[in-house]
Amino acid sequence: MKKYNVGIIGATGMVGQRFATLLENHPWFNVTALAASARSAGKTYKEAAGNRWAMQQPMPKSMEDMVIMDAADVKAVAEKVDFVFCAVDMKKDEIRALEEAYAKAECPVVSNNSANRFTPDVPMVIPEINDNHLEIIDAQRKRLGTKKGFVAVKSNCSLQSYVPAIHPLMPYGVKKVLACTYQAISGAGKTFERWPEMVDNVIPYIGGEEEKSEQEPLKIWGHIENGEIVKAQSPSITAQCIRVPVSDGHTAAVFVELEQKPSMDEIIKVWESYKGKPQELNLPSAPKQFLHYFTENDRPQIKSERNLENGMAVSIGRLREDTQYTIKFVCMSHNTLRGAAGGAVLLAELLCAEGYMD
Repeated sequence: MKKYNVGIIGATGMVGQRFATLLENHPWFNVTALAASARSAGKTYKEAAGNRWAMQQPMPKSMEDMVIMDAADVKAVAEKVDFVFCAVDMKKDEIRALEEAYAKAECPVVSNNSANRFTPDVPMVIPEINDNHLEIIDAQRKRLGTKKGFVAVKSNCSLQSYVPAIHPLMPYGVKKVLACTYQAISGAGKTFERWPEMVDNVIPYIGGEEEKSEQEPLKIWGHIENGEIVKAQSPSITAQCIRVPVSDGHTAAVFVELEQKPSMDEIIKVWESYKGKPQELNLPSAPKQFLHYFTENDRPQIKSERNLENGMAVSIGRLREDTQYTIKFVCMSHNTLRGAAGGAVLLAELLCAEGYMD
């Protein structure tokens, strides 16, 4: 595989920092540009993000002295890279405009932001689930008038904890889903030092999160028609999203109504044997096994499972029959790895392997 020069837009924020650590020794990607808001532009990465560095790993040595570029200077950034990862903290319409400006400058964008998730010709991809949606890029390029440029996005971080477990059950006829997610504070870009009121606390509201949790899976399970991704009509999904005092890792309690009634052993076998395109292609960031089932009653747990397969696997446990739904179970995934930057890096690897970055 050839090497690609990449940029991180929004490099000073928490997800941008996670991108930096993941890309430090990446076998395919070489970071040649870091960009952020005008107030960080002109400073070195160490000066701009140093006292706000929130990762456990130190800032990559190779990036410490890189000078931050102004993210709004699209032409200058685009000239230095083959494509960019985007994790900016701006208003949605501003993000949409910025991402489209990069795409029109023939610089593909792999976005962690929610702004373009419901743009009809922008693929929102969990690489193991709906890699076929990348085909919509041809229609998007037509609309933008580009040869190479496009925008592709990853889905909301909370979805990654339960949608991967539901997807392999689709052949059994998934009718209804109830999901309660218990979400880490890093999902809000915070640490306990910066958010002391979260210590010993639970907040039963995360703005916009329940709508995303109920609607985004339907786009992921949708189909392409007339140059647009048409949302699936079912299953019907209802969600409650709760912020809990955990640094990293989102847990979900999931209830699923199925048309058929497979045995518990059959479901576990389906989960453990499930593979997607990243596993077939052996992509660098792909977990060897996507879904891991734990038989112990008290697993999966955040501390023991969140870093499973470099934080890119999804852990499942406590599968049992339910009195109201067909089955219920618990899921867990690392929200800033599988759920955010790691998921975007895996999506970029898939795009490269399938020839979309050339």
